[in-house]
Amino acid sequence: MYAVIKTGGKQYRVQPGDVIVVEKLDGEAGSNVSFGDVLMLGGDKGVTLGAPLIAGAAVAATLVETRKGEKIKIFKKTRRQGYRRTNGHRQMESVLRITGIDGAGEKAKWDGETSLMTKAEMNLRARGLAPRVDETEVKAKPAKSPKVIDAAPAEKPAAKKAAAKTETKAAPAKKAPAKKADKAGDEA
Repeated sequence: MYAVIKTGGKQYRVQPGDVIVVEKLDGEAGSNVSFGDVLMLGGDKGVTLGAPLIAGAAVAATLVETRKGEKIKIFKKTRRQGYRRTNGHRQMESVLRITGIDGAGEKAKWDGETSLMTKAEMNLRARGLAPRVDETEVKAKPAKSPKVIDAAPAEKPAAKKAAAKTETKAAPAKKAPAKKADKAGDEA
């Protein structure tokens, strides 16, 4: 089950167990946060759209930490005037772990079975750089057996290169036609 929530003027698609980064929220690390602005719910029963919000739907989350975001550089310049200004800004942001979704007759909770992530893994996943992997997909796939490496592979590509070299040597280069002498040069 997943939901689309609105917080900080932005929309986020979340499901139980996700780690997301949002604009700064009040609260201490470890406190519970609830979002009532649910725009859409999707699950086994289909998709439910709000107009604009879904009545009675809520998303529960736990505040993991509040931190400063990546630095943004601000550079102003007026050409040929000697005016240059450089500033930087780091926006405060909150990291949340989605613990449950409730609404439209369905409930989904995070079971907490996934292992705790390191801070580096959490940062990658929160910024959307780490792939989203469902636990059911990991369990469903059988383990691959290691491949046995055979003897040296056949050298077909090397044979093609040698044949290509001989073909270029066999074709003679065309010569440019001889220039005709000027009549004026012959008379003098």
